[in-house]
Amino acid sequence: MIYPILLHQNFTLTDTQHNPSHKAKSTMAITNLPLLLLLTLLVNPLQNVSSVGINYGTLGNNLPSPKKVAQLLQSTLIDKVKIYDTNPEILQAFSNTGIDLIVAVENSHVSNISTEISSADEWLSTRVIPFIPATSVVAIAVGNEYLTTNDNKLEPKALVQAMQNLHAALVARGLDRKIKVTTPHSMAILASSFPPSASTFALNLMPTMTAIVGFLADTGAPFMVNAYPYFAYRDNPGSVNLEYALLGNATGVRDPKGYVYNNMLDAQIDSTRSAINALGFGNMTIEITVSESGWPSKGDHGDKAATPQNAKTYNTRLIERAQAYKGTPMKPKDKIEIFVFALFNENKKEGDETERNFGMFNGDGSKVYDVDLSCQFCSNGGTLGFGEKVSGAARGPSVWCIAKPHSDDKVLQAVLDFCCGPGGVDCREIYESGDCFEPNKLLAHASYAMNAYYQMHGRNYWNCDFKGTGLVAFSDPSYGTCRYPQQ
Repeated sequence: MIYPILLHQNFTLTDTQHNPSHKAKSTMAITNLPLLLLLTLLVNPLQNVSSVGINYGTLGNNLPSPKKVAQLLQSTLIDKVKIYDTNPEILQAFSNTGIDLIVAVENSHVSNISTEISSADEWLSTRVIPFIPATSVVAIAVGNEYLTTNDNKLEPKALVQAMQNLHAALVARGLDRKIKVTTPHSMAILASSFPPSASTFALNLMPTMTAIVGFLADTGAPFMVNAYPYFAYRDNPGSVNLEYALLGNATGVRDPKGYVYNNMLDAQIDSTRSAINALGFGNMTIEITVSESGWPSKGDHGDKAATPQNAKTYNTRLIERAQAYKGTPMKPKDKIEIFVFALFNENKKEGDETERNFGMFNGDGSKVYDVDLSCQFCSNGGTLGFGEKVSGAARGPSVWCIAKPHSDDKVLQAVLDFCCGPGGVDCREIYESGDCFEPNKLLAHASYAMNAYYQMHGRNYWNCDFKGTGLVAFSDPSYGTCRYPQQ
């Protein structure tokens, strides 16, 4: 059935999602946005998508099953997960979840992949290919802090060659635009990190880093860095301000070139950026991703920094930082993607006590401390914790389509205009007098319209794609008097 359209040129919805101080108009009138522009936004890749990532380590003997983890992460604002291997149980569990995965080549396997492209292709064909496209693998992390480990058997040249071989294998399979190849570094790759504007890579790593950065620039992959203000504060509590380390609005630390830093993480990011620029890549677009950052809730005896309260403060602010369209003092317009470390405490991890206590959740699924990961318009309603059972969820034939959190607002607006215009959806319920007008958010209105379109057109998976902004949900997203249609 094609519903009547009750839109006219001056009709608007208001949206205060990103700026509560004033109402930004979210115009639904298709006459104000040409159809060609609508189609262009729907066809072109997403830009400036805000996302929150998490590191999912498995060095524990008391962790929930991957299936349980994947199911419940759908109920949160987490939309990217980074793992440290290619565990097939994890890859299978995250199929059709709408959550992107970054998989990894373990340090011990880098050498073999570096020998020839066929070795890289064999690794790819056995560990990744069987799970895509149902599982959305978006990147391969080759090694982890490979260049700064204490293992003398790890050859720097092997890292570069392994990255090149994997990329070549992806190109041969036509997957290089979907799956990027990169490698996460520790801050130890820098000769010094302060002042940020003068930072350079360690002299002995210059040739390797030049090759890696050149590869990332050529392939459009991000530069990954594991950045931990915690360690800097723990080791120098007398000279590092706690609020500065905890991402608080501390008294600014001034760089000689005039940049002012109110938190250490931004300074660490810009230190990495300066080192990249010092290699001669300043004029090229190379995105920086914080592949790990977090704060432990427990440490060795005498560690006064590792407390549940400090961990809660840091990770709460880190998640807010990840969600913001915010750069750094050196590049204020460049959004930084961040992966929180970590999802779970890992009781079998080697090292000191802090290494086993970076998780936001215990192995039994209980929260170590309270950090809000809720997402109102996600599958399962966004209210479940890892220790709770999923109950009352509609399964089988009952499915809905909702907007994926953190989707680009321009694309969501185009989707909304399309559904309520040429798409034939009756959008009266999200008018100001409708039952689904509140919450007056673009994400909520788009979710309603996308679901109505999805139900009208037979609930085929491609009818809930909307260029990557749609997510199939198995729990009814209806709330209060707002009822989402279903077949």
